[in-house]
Amino acid sequence: MKPSLFALLTLSTATLYAQQSPRIPAGVTAHRDLAYVENGHERQKLDLYVPEKAEKPLPLIIWIHGGGWQNGSKDGCPPLRNGYVERGYAVASINYRLSSHAVFPAQIEDCKAAIRYLRAHAREYSLDPERFGVWGSSAGGHLVALVGTSGEAREFEVGPNLDQSSKVQAVCDFYGPTDFTAFVSAPGYERHATPDSPEAKLLGGAVKDNPEKAAKVNPVTYVSADDPPFLIVHGDKDATVPINQSELLFTALKKAGVSAHFHTIHGAGHGGPGFADKAVEEMVAKFFDQQLKEKATSVEALTSESTVDPAAATQQRPQASGRRVVPWDAVLTRDDRNHDGKVSREEFSGPAPLFQRLDRDNDGVLTKEEHEAFVSAAGKAGSPQ
Repeated sequence: MKPSLFALLTLSTATLYAQQSPRIPAGVTAHRDLAYVENGHERQKLDLYVPEKAEKPLPLIIWIHGGGWQNGSKDGCPPLRNGYVERGYAVASINYRLSSHAVFPAQIEDCKAAIRYLRAHAREYSLDPERFGVWGSSAGGHLVALVGTSGEAREFEVGPNLDQSSKVQAVCDFYGPTDFTAFVSAPGYERHATPDSPEAKLLGGAVKDNPEKAAKVNPVTYVSADDPPFLIVHGDKDATVPINQSELLFTALKKAGVSAHFHTIHGAGHGGPGFADKAVEEMVAKFFDQQLKEKATSVEALTSESTVDPAAATQQRPQASGRRVVPWDAVLTRDDRNHDGKVSREEFSGPAPLFQRLDRDNDGVLTKEEHEAFVSAAGKAGSPQ
């Protein structure tokens, strides 16, 4: 029998906390909290993971986290968790200033400053400066796409190491927003047009009131023929970011003659089941291998698709009978890494399906009100079955 949502919520704190940070594999050296802007903001830091023994300069995969540009942390780092260091890569994970610290373009300025820092220190850490790739999801997907298309946009080059390039050689974009105007106009997503939406907080005002800012934040604005290859992955049941955002980006890249692969996961939402399928993981690994190890030169415009495995989407999780509901204060202590009183999708250390149920307004952030409403409803439903 499938466990109730109440049972999922009552998983022990210790069990959930163990999922929070990736384990550092044997043979991997972690360089944490490297300041890519000296004496800069507390968020202008990155973590770098490299093999203890590297016989030659390594290709680098840079993870840029999501969280609606208002939450999230470099601590998660899926490329590290998924074994890319063991596959012969160095892996970096960066923090950037959130929208509560500064509005756009602070976020892309930070991403580019981090890339320039890594190039400036490539010899020190045995990195190949000609083989840098970026990967991100949601807001991180938006930022990696913008990194990829804005290589020639000098307006975003701010800070140290300006003698270094912020260009990358590969971009993997998981369900990132692109055209905010089309986003907030899509049926079912009109809530993102409000002045308090994550997009409005990023721009410094409601999207429809700021068309020039919306154009400036859009990766499609900067697409050109010399952009690096892209792999774009999006679920067609994404209730947070409409799939048209990835469709618009793919169409623009294809029109410009940029190598691009757009993969649709049928039945997938905003992350969760489907994105961790073996076939998708192998597709991402092959993409980075081709672009950063083999240095593929062919230009292709590909589309592919897969479907969420119903068994994976509904697989049973351990029962937690007899355990009390985790109070909101405990959830904050466990997961609220930036101490803003909320928990983003990236910060949440519980199972993804639970986050989707808790996040009632689908904005990628859990609040106390949403947590308490869920607990109340679960209590009325009775004990775990």
